[in-house]
Amino acid sequence: MFGIGGGELIFIIFIALMLFGTDKIPEFARTFGKFMANLKSTTNEIKHEIQKSAQTEGITDSMKELTETFTKEVDQAKESVGPAGYIDLGDESLLDLPNPVQQVEEDIESMTGPIKRKR
Repeated sequence: MFGIGGGELIFIIFIALMLFGTDKIPEFARTFGKFMANLKSTTNEIKHEIQKSAQTEGITDSMKELTETFTKEVDQAKESVGPAGYIDLGDESLLDLPNPVQQVEEDIESMTGPIKRKR
């Protein structure tokens, strides 16, 4: 909750008790609880109104259509990728190419030679 640890929370409660006294703390807690409940109900009402206006304007339906086409495209892309994550290109000669990372490592090794550490 707000990144406050247990020790910090106890310290805040201790300071509040010293400033306001034990008789006013329950009143503050009640007021804070009412404020949070009011804030929650207000945000729920705003959320409901936004959803209601989106449905009346047809935005929800167009979003559903858009997401359906996107999911179809993703499914087609998944089908084109093989079970192990390799793309089926249909050409077996591509498998004979050397590993590009290994080739670059070999090229660097041939240019620089073995690197020795200085002590």
